[in-house]
Order: sequence, then structure tokens, then C-alpha cells
Amino acid sequence: MNTPVVGIDVSKRKLDVALLVDGKVKAKVVSNSQEGFNELESWLIKQKVSLTEAHVCLESTGVYSEPVALYCSDKGIKVSLVNPNCIKSFGSSENIRNKNDQVDAGLIARYCAAMAPSSWDAPSREQRQLRAWGNRLGALQDMRQQELNRLEVHETAKQHDVVAHVLAHIKWLDAQIAQIVQDIDDHIDRNPGLKQDAQLIESIPGLGRTTAAKVLAHVGDVRRFANAKALAAYIGVTPRQRQSGTSVRGRTMMSRMGNKHLRAALFLPSLVAKRYNPILKQFGQRLEANGLSKMAVAGAIMRKLVHMIYGVVKSGKPFDPEYLGKGLAIEDGI
Repeated sequence: MNTPVVGIDVSKRKLDVALLVDGKVKAKVVSNSQEGFNELESWLIKQKVSLTEAHVCLESTGVYSEPVALYCSDKGIKVSLVNPNCIKSFGSSENIRNKNDQVDAGLIARYCAAMAPSSWDAPSREQRQLRAWGNRLGALQDMRQQELNRLEVHETAKQHDVVAHVLAHIKWLDAQIAQIVQDIDDHIDRNPGLKQDAQLIESIPGLGRTTAAKVLAHVGDVRRFANAKALAAYIGVTPRQRQSGTSVRGRTMMSRMGNKHLRAALFLPSLVAKRYNPILKQFGQRLEANGLSKMAVAGAIMRKLVHMIYGVVKSGKPFDPEYLGKGLAIEDGI
């Protein structure tokens, strides 16, 4: 008997499930809630599926897919969270013309059976809390910027009463942002594992507590990656070539097939690191001398920062320019 494969197409309110066993498919729809998860478990048991032998696969869609993935992981089921682009490409290879939730669930199940994707590492409770605080902080910072943009419009129009109202809201947002920043610091300090990794990341010139918190929130334990290249690929800062035959000679660019939040978090630190990180300063100058644009240099430095993050966390040793300068250790080089 083949491994029972469960493909789940996730939406806000429901889960479309396709159970694939020995080439036969059975369908089920449950709500995307605790009650629905319990119903899914009961249904799988009724279908004589051993939970410890099953393989559940679903697309990585963030807030809607993680609860059911966590539930299945807690039940001892192997879970894979797959990049939606992989599922889409697999569907194209099957020349699928129709699209609905049940069709997508079956497609995910067939992808899982054919490709056997790797198991998902469920984030710890501490990491999930840190990520939630980070997301809330980002939302408030976006609100503040929007209010600043509105403030300029109302000041130009001489709408003084509205200006006062907007200023009051900005003041409130400033207080809330400051409080969440403190909450994030307290959360990291209360958890020895997070605190140690944050201190190691902060030892790299150009990276501070804000960036360290975002890395730990979205990556979790950096050590779960086999090497620095795997971490860079997860974030999406690896090079992507576009060459074919003699006619296609596209520029090598950043892949961007990874965690967009981390790429955004690393951009400004890369500019700081180019000025103050002794190794990356020299590296950036060499690239500029070779004619690379400023954006290309920033992307290359982002990738090197990721390698450094992996190196200090994996080794458990703070950044040491002398050590790195001798080429003794950053995983896979810098």
C-alpha cells in the first residue's frame, strides 16, 4: 500500500481535502476551524488512514494555512507546506484546464505523491508570538506613514482642524509603536534561545535588534538549514541566471523566490553594512569597481549578510572580522 496522501486547498472559511490512496481519490470539505480540524481527523480515521503514515500537503498561504498545519503536526502527521509556484508549475505540466477548490486539492495531493516534498518544521510558540508582534509593528508603522502622507495634504490645504486630528493620531501611533518595540525586546529577553541567537546576529556590523527580531520571527531556528545557501534560497536572495543558447543573455538577478518580509528587512541593513562592516565594505567596493549598479551591490551584500547570519548562529560565536578575513569559516564562504 502506498503512503496515504492528503492534499488540502486552504481558504479563509473552508478546507477542500483530497485523500489519495492507491490511485483513488476521496473528497471532503470541512471548515477552517478547530471543529473542522477535528472533523478532518475523524474522517481520515474512518477512511482507515494511519495518521502516523499519512502525508498532508498544502500551499503555504500564511495565516490561513498554518493553523491546520500545526494541528496535523501535533497529531504526528507528516506535513509539507509548499510554495504555491511549485503547485502551479506542476499543474501546468499536467495541462489542467479547469480550476476550482476541489480540483486544486487533488492537484496538491498528486504533487505530494509525485514529488515527496520535505517535512515542514513547525515554528515554536515563541517564534509564532514574535512573528505576531513583528507583523503588528509593521502594520502600525505603515499606518503612521499613511498618516504622515495625509498630514502633508491637509497642511497644504490649510485644514487646521483636520491637521490637529491627524497629529493626535500620529502621537498615539508613536506610543503604540514604542510599546510594541519594548514588548518585542522583552519577549526575546524572556526566551534564552531567542536571546542568544539575537545577540549573535546583532554582533554583525549593520544588523541591529530590529533586523534580528525579524529574522528570528520568520526563520526561527537558523540551524535547521543544511547550509547558508539553503537559508539564502529560503529568503530569496540567491542569484538567478537567464541564459540560453546564443540568443538569451539576460542579467543575473536576485531570485526573489522566498520570504519577501525578510528581503525587505535586509535591504536597509545592507546599505549600513556596506559602510560599516569591514568585510562587506571591501566586498562592495570591489563589486562597484567591476561596474555593478548600486542595487545589484545591495543585493549581493544582502546575500552575504545571510551567510554571516548563518555562520554566527551555527557556530555560536559572535562576528569576528579577523577570523572571517582569513577565510576560516562562514558556511560555504562569503
